[in-house]
Amino acid sequence: MTKPVELIPAGVGAISRQAEAWRDTLIAWSEINSGSANLAGLDRMGRVLRDAFAPLADHCELAPVGDGRRCAVLAHRRRSAPLRVLLSGHYDTVYAPDHPFQACTRLDPDRLRGPGVADMKGGLVVMLAALRAFEASPAAENLGWELVIGPDEEIGSAATRPRLEEAARGCRIGLVFEPARQNGDLVGSRKALGSFQIAAQGLAAHAADLSAPGRNAISALMDFLLLARAWPEERPGMLFNIGFIRGGGAANVVPDFAEATIDVRVDRAGDVGWVRDRLESAQAAIAARSGCRFAINGGFSRPPMEENPATDRLFSAWRHAALDLGLTPPAKVHSGGGSDANLIAATGVPCLDGLGVVGGRLHSADEFVHLPSLVERAQLTALGLHRLAAGEIVLD
Repeated sequence: MTKPVELIPAGVGAISRQAEAWRDTLIAWSEINSGSANLAGLDRMGRVLRDAFAPLADHCELAPVGDGRRCAVLAHRRRSAPLRVLLSGHYDTVYAPDHPFQACTRLDPDRLRGPGVADMKGGLVVMLAALRAFEASPAAENLGWELVIGPDEEIGSAATRPRLEEAARGCRIGLVFEPARQNGDLVGSRKALGSFQIAAQGLAAHAADLSAPGRNAISALMDFLLLARAWPEERPGMLFNIGFIRGGGAANVVPDFAEATIDVRVDRAGDVGWVRDRLESAQAAIAARSGCRFAINGGFSRPPMEENPATDRLFSAWRHAALDLGLTPPAKVHSGGGSDANLIAATGVPCLDGLGVVGGRLHSADEFVHLPSLVERAQLTALGLHRLAAGEIVLD
């Protein structure tokens, strides 16, 4: 049930009267192809975003990241304010310029299908609408914000990561606008993401030559993987997947090489070191009995996003804001997938994720957004920012 209107600043309520304009903005942005490898499309999209956020900021720029071929959109407002918040998102998508899915289609009055409408150009529209509304808040002068929108999240955020971590260290709170769960729930924690390449080097020989036996790299690698596959039984919450394997050739030749790629996901920072130790001990044990040598490459690209008391209080404040807006209060969920929230949380900044739109079928040609969520999620963030600025949310 909606609370008295005085609890909701006028600018927050006004977002609902701009629903069609925000829908049209989402369509325009989604139909700019900004696949992670499409440098021309990324440049075009980055410029559109810079121009959209610049009127709200003290400074807004396209800043080269990584090798300089891509740019992050960076903006800030009121850096001298007593409380500063980081808002983060990305503008790259998984759809290449030659992908057949390039245009938006209205499925029904409440659903729009289109490339990146949920992940996460819808989230970028929510960010813009929320900041516009918040800047009309009478408490806005008490809160400063940093904005980082990266061009490479879908391929790991390696280039944007230093900019994101630098911005996070100057802020008290992180807000990330990846899509919400399909029921509107927020993400309060995420697993760490690790990818490792395991290579076994053996000794080739004729399979029938008993006088000069070889060392079978495939057999050694299989022993390694079977050992590693049991690790989740020892570490609750750990996910382990063998995603790629190759090796060998003719059936009458002892294979001298085999390799595999494994995906490992864990919940806690301590688990990261545990996995590394187990990889080292496994290779030593299998090498000793097989005579093969092992090489292990890779690592954890995203640390875990772990819950803490400040995150809990932030989530509680967002639930209360949802109730005051007449929305279903979101629950807080744990996600096995990674996002830039992992990187922000690793700097020690409490973070909420999943603040973007409600949608589904991400990364497919059926990706869609629930259009009313553009307004609902923008109002939720704008009200949360207002209450942070007004001192109504206490994190310590």
